[in-house]
Amino acid sequence: MSCAQPLAPSRAKVFTRPHHLMIAAGAVAALRLCVAAPVWAQDATQPEAWVDDIVVTGRPLAEEVERFVNGVTAPPPGRGPARWNDRSGICVGVVNLTPALAQAIADRVSYVADSMGVPTGAPGCSPNVTLVATDDAGALASEMIRRSPNAFRPRYSGAAHSEDALRRFQADARPVRWWHVTMPVHADTGQAAVRLPGDSQPRYVKSPGGLRTSIRNELVRAHIILDITQTQGLTSLQIADYIAMVALAQINPDASASGFDSILNVFEDPMQVAEMTAWDRAYLHGLYGAELSASNVGAQQSAVSRSMLRTRRQALSTTSGQEPSPPNH
Repeated sequence: MSCAQPLAPSRAKVFTRPHHLMIAAGAVAALRLCVAAPVWAQDATQPEAWVDDIVVTGRPLAEEVERFVNGVTAPPPGRGPARWNDRSGICVGVVNLTPALAQAIADRVSYVADSMGVPTGAPGCSPNVTLVATDDAGALASEMIRRSPNAFRPRYSGAAHSEDALRRFQADARPVRWWHVTMPVHADTGQAAVRLPGDSQPRYVKSPGGLRTSIRNELVRAHIILDITQTQGLTSLQIADYIAMVALAQINPDASASGFDSILNVFEDPMQVAEMTAWDRAYLHGLYGAELSASNVGAQQSAVSRSMLRTRRQALSTTSGQEPSPPNH
């Protein structure tokens, strides 16, 4: 595959990751193949200049973290941030790419998930994170929703964003579009905390009361569509890491990450970042390491900010600002 050309689709088929996390040499080559030497040599993951907790822009680190978290995190209204649970985890499926490239992307997304403590599926698992590559993303999105509307907006409270948001998902012209489905569950048991279609009685969840809640919001499905006509100039590693970011977190598709060292900027400026950055990983670690027991959804988002801030400060104090990228193995 040439770096100067968009991705090419193959016959539609789902490829899921293997049981182990070892990526075959050919898969690693598929991820690294299109990285031109001048781009790779730029060390895109080199962190910003810091003086204690002050970024060179003059803003305190805590302020920058809060601005990023509040800007990019977008759970459904009235719900706190959701994440994949540590019981069932994720199973990645990739459709319409060549087998080697599909496997490489699935493995990379699974690797990032595993590094966040999210279990990944064995061979033959049923995908709950599905990436579909196409040259007509709008038509595909509309057809998927027409065929399986409940897969996008299940009929229970807190499942997804609004009908208007779903219409924007279909009309979106971005290179990548995504849609998450969530489930409010009991933190201890993982059982649904909302009335589901077919339930004869409402579900009751015992709450500790006060400012805390025993309900957590869990990701249960992620639909991701990649427009291959808009991948020119990108490496497959850049695409895989972007997919990992939007698969593992409820990223606001309208958010701007301008000014941050983030893979979320890769389609605007492919030369800026070669792969998922230390900042991105701090955000994901912050999300998956946060204590989300506050009953107020704003307090839950603040907990993510505090968790990300701790992650960044720890990395800066232990590595003098130099944080290595995760190995591709």
